[in-house]
Amino acid sequence: MTTRDRLLGLTVVLLWGLNFLALRVGLDHFPPFFFAALRFAVIALPVLLFVPRPKVRWRWILLYGTGFGILQFAFLFTAMRVGMPTGLASLVLQSSAPFTVLLGTLFLRERIQRWQLAGIAVAMFGMAVIGWDRLEHATLLPVLLTLAAGFGWALGNIGVKQATIESPGVNTLHMTLWIAVIPPLPMFALSAATEGPTTGLRALSDSFSGSGWPGLVALAYTAALATCVGSGLWTYLMSRYPAGIVAPLTLLVPVVGMTAAWAFLSETPTPMSLVGGVIVIIGAFAATSTKRPRVIDPVSPAPEAEQAPPEPVKQLANA
Repeated sequence: MTTRDRLLGLTVVLLWGLNFLALRVGLDHFPPFFFAALRFAVIALPVLLFVPRPKVRWRWILLYGTGFGILQFAFLFTAMRVGMPTGLASLVLQSSAPFTVLLGTLFLRERIQRWQLAGIAVAMFGMAVIGWDRLEHATLLPVLLTLAAGFGWALGNIGVKQATIESPGVNTLHMTLWIAVIPPLPMFALSAATEGPTTGLRALSDSFSGSGWPGLVALAYTAALATCVGSGLWTYLMSRYPAGIVAPLTLLVPVVGMTAAWAFLSETPTPMSLVGGVIVIIGAFAATSTKRPRVIDPVSPAPEAEQAPPEPVKQLANA
């Protein structure tokens, strides 16, 4: 991964790590399913009106939108609503990284190098250290719900990878924006069925009161910065590199999330949690390093004199 793309990846890490604060504030003002629907609904309408649909098959938009938009946030918001601490949620959700690597190996036939496996193992060990130290602050159900959210995110990653493999020149920003079209209707229906048909509307009305404005600020952050900017950069990176290279970057998100939770929510990290965070950083950077980048610009033709690489290498380069 190039230095420029690593910096873009770290920008995503920062936006998504701070997003857990916005989610915590939003869930204090809105029911979880309604908040998830609202997050994407505010993006979906202008997207339908002004953004051209990306030239990819609908199945990949549906898989991306269902995994990343519906499953991830339905499970995550429910977990946080029933007691999952903000910092611990940011940690456990990064189970999406090994889930993505596994699914990429099974369904995309991506090759994982030894140093990548070692880096992922180190990062996972760091997550285990933090989880062991922090698990006493959450019951089993919220942890399982957050793991399910991580698996949903991984499914979304596979959807966007498949789309960019089939259509290498697809506009990644348009792809990111169009996933917002998928979650609103199913999530609004789920909210009406489980939270009550008027509960979310009352919460939305209350958010325009003097005490409800933090909910609107949280909604704006999670929709504009976390979804449009963060997910847009993430989709761009996923279109340029194998999933096994990009996915481990998310292991850095809990470092930001736990630090923010400590600074603003008084969730004080223990020394063991800090040690685990350092281990996660080391492992994530090892997992995303590569000696020989295999990214090919689909616009630039290969030199005629250059011998065509074997088919497996082509697949890895275009992944």
